[in-house]
Amino acid sequence: MDVMPKWADVILVPVISLLLAMAISALVILLIGEDPVAALKMMVQGALGSSYGWGYTLYYATNFIFTGLAVAVAYHASMFNIGGEGQATLGGLGVAIVCLAVPWPHWALALPAAMIGGALFGAAWAAIPAWLQARRGSHIVITTIMFNFIGAALLNYVLVNVMRPEGSMDPATANFPPATHLPTLHELLAPIGINFSKSAPANVSFLIALVACVAVWLLLWRTRFGFEIRAFGRSESGAVYAGISPFKIIMGAMLISGALAGLMAINNVMGEAERLVMNSVEGAGFIGIAVALMGRSHPLGVLIAAILFGFLYQGGAELALWTSIPRDLIVVIQGLVILFTGALDNMVRMPIERVFLALRRRRTEG
Repeated sequence: MDVMPKWADVILVPVISLLLAMAISALVILLIGEDPVAALKMMVQGALGSSYGWGYTLYYATNFIFTGLAVAVAYHASMFNIGGEGQATLGGLGVAIVCLAVPWPHWALALPAAMIGGALFGAAWAAIPAWLQARRGSHIVITTIMFNFIGAALLNYVLVNVMRPEGSMDPATANFPPATHLPTLHELLAPIGINFSKSAPANVSFLIALVACVAVWLLLWRTRFGFEIRAFGRSESGAVYAGISPFKIIMGAMLISGALAGLMAINNVMGEAERLVMNSVEGAGFIGIAVALMGRSHPLGVLIAAILFGFLYQGGAELALWTSIPRDLIVVIQGLVILFTGALDNMVRMPIERVFLALRRRRTEG
């Protein structure tokens, strides 16, 4: 029997961890001579105080939802996939090939094909480390780290030598045809009378990310394969005894994980840049690790954590623009959030467990 109720594990522990991270961040801001309350107000205003700010917050959150879900699915199978950066990079290549290779008449036709392209390329890039773990015993953490760098080098070669337009000095593909451009939230919400910022990059990909959250929840908690993934993650020996194939679980979970990371490209490549450029992922694959940790590898938790990190990204940009607080401080805050929600999780969890245990004993004795 669990010491804490589920809501405390999913909500209370991460919230307290976040508050501790924010308190230490406030001390850091004080030490550099700035007002932490004013800084927080500026972050909130810049990230959430206008539709323009919300547009950027949701754009970043969309990237983090996909990469966070990718980490979460693998984590339930007891695998730490930290190759989301490389898988999203190759997913961008798949999206670019689809958008440039076919004369699409409308984005509604191009989007499903681009999603398939991004998911296939991301899954293919995850399949190699998965096979190495399943068949050769190679550690998934080591191989996925290596494939991040290999993926970046491969994309660099393809952009410079294969897909770069003739006469261009920029290591990037040609601009995607206008018919493939995804509608922004401004264009989606205008027909129902909601005035959203025209210049914000948030687009229809955010809605697809929400659908992905529901799909992952259904997969993990409402399908036989999802049950097998979670059973394998809890006890590999027990799962094997029950007749579950480790090869099937490792390959299946990593293919799904890589596909989710690859799907991120519909947001940043197809939706925002409208072409494939170097370093288009911008660290979202690594932020997905923190998002999954903070969200307890649950799709709802991943969604909430992704919006939080989107807020930190956009709010941090506003701080760097209007104050003397360096942009790197936001990286410090992110690191503190990761530290408290990951490495120091037991420091927060154990006192809370003792409180709930004391309350349970009191009710029993009463």
